[in-house]
Amino acid sequence: MRRCVVDFDVIVIGAGHNSLVCSAYLAQAGYTVGVFERRDIVGGAVSTKEIIPGYQFDLGGSAHILIRLTPIVEELELERFGLDYIDLDPLFFAPFDDTPVYIHRDVDKTVHHLNETFPGEGDNYRRFIDDWSGFARTMRDMFLRSPSPFQLGKSLVLGESSKLEWQDELRTIMRPYGHVVGEYFDRPEMRAMLSWMAAQSGPPPTEPMTGPFVLWHPLYHEGGVARPRGGSGMLTQALRQHIEHHGGSVFTDAEVSDILVENGSAMGIRSTKGEATARAVLSGTHILETATRLLPEEHRPRDFAKQVRVGNGFGAMLRLALDEPVSYTADPGVKARTGLQLLCRSPEQLHRAYGEYLGGQPSSDPPLVAMTFSAADPTLAPEGHEVLWLWGQYFPYELANGQSWDDIADDVANNLIDTFETYAPGIREHIVGQLFQHPAWLEKHLRLFRGNVMHVEMSIDQMFGNRPAMGWSQYKAPLDGLYLTGASTHPGGGIMGASGRNAARVLLRDLDRHRI
Repeated sequence: MRRCVVDFDVIVIGAGHNSLVCSAYLAQAGYTVGVFERRDIVGGAVSTKEIIPGYQFDLGGSAHILIRLTPIVEELELERFGLDYIDLDPLFFAPFDDTPVYIHRDVDKTVHHLNETFPGEGDNYRRFIDDWSGFARTMRDMFLRSPSPFQLGKSLVLGESSKLEWQDELRTIMRPYGHVVGEYFDRPEMRAMLSWMAAQSGPPPTEPMTGPFVLWHPLYHEGGVARPRGGSGMLTQALRQHIEHHGGSVFTDAEVSDILVENGSAMGIRSTKGEATARAVLSGTHILETATRLLPEEHRPRDFAKQVRVGNGFGAMLRLALDEPVSYTADPGVKARTGLQLLCRSPEQLHRAYGEYLGGQPSSDPPLVAMTFSAADPTLAPEGHEVLWLWGQYFPYELANGQSWDDIADDVANNLIDTFETYAPGIREHIVGQLFQHPAWLEKHLRLFRGNVMHVEMSIDQMFGNRPAMGWSQYKAPLDGLYLTGASTHPGGGIMGASGRNAARVLLRDLDRHRI
């Protein structure tokens, strides 16, 4: 018989940023929420720790871009709870030998700079922005809705993309993003910059139907690039403060071992803090964690791991504490160190890196995204010092020839430093500490299966209503009372919070209508 008294309206498994966003909306609406997190801090892959004395290291995502395209910060009034965003401008810097290239928040300023640097490419950039701004806004709207055919169709029919000549534009949307970039830009430098930004979601420039990964680009000028003062984890700390202010409970060092099921419905959890019951359970962990470990065996879907493609990792992060700031050869000033630094010489470099990855080898000449956010936020490092983070692609989780990451981690980290020094010589002698987050590290410490920071691959067959799999989309599991959020669900990985907000809307509707 179902229990008449429950501990919470909703129990939330995991305290990643999407789980916390959803919990905050539920608590703000007056429902009792209990969040259970296995680690000693909240945030999952959006958390910050003092790894090296005096230096604040993010443990996952660092650049806050996507969340700035949502109303989450304003709707939850997160500034009241300590969130202070620093806007970064320029947004992006890309050095090519001695030529610095910048993408500014202002489109006109960017166009003028690009025309001065590569005559004609600024005009091409404006045409690209003008052609695809409407489509990009429609994509944003689709990400902020549950991925049902009705909701997605509503965005297409009523959104700005309804003005597109679809028969002409669909060809571009369905093409690989590397081809799309080539249709607009003549210079290899421009193609390298835009392809490298699009590659951050995982698929290579040659994969069909990935055009939207670059066609999203116009929204960078609208939302910008920002950093929470004090580290990326200040977002999730603010969300925790919000939840507790509205009567919710957040438990750390509280690993969940089982989802409790009674009469065919999820009704609670068992954790290191004991058992707790609820009207509904929301899981924000990796979908394979939820479906193949936390559910009772009789409720686990058969061969589920074959339905969900996690892939073979794809990136690695080296975080460095330096005793002096980075100095780029192309531009030694603070301007170059402010936004994201795109270190990809050519599209061919990106193709070669992906080819090595397919062969089970880490890239020998990896494209990099460098981040030196201490240039804008001095709270991250001692005065006059620097934090430097290097994200590289592509790096497989499962290596060829029986190798393990224990065998090669030091060599790969050194190669990342060597690669970076071709742009900014001399940093090696200024390293005072480091953390290398290779794919095996990401799986062990952040529960990112096979080192995939997007949980499951961001390919068209696993997006929208197919994410993470048929029957598990729209933030509901096939089991009554069990709801889902996180990067495994629509719209996928990245610091956006849209999955949490969308899941909250589904849960609130069901709670308000007493469907649970």
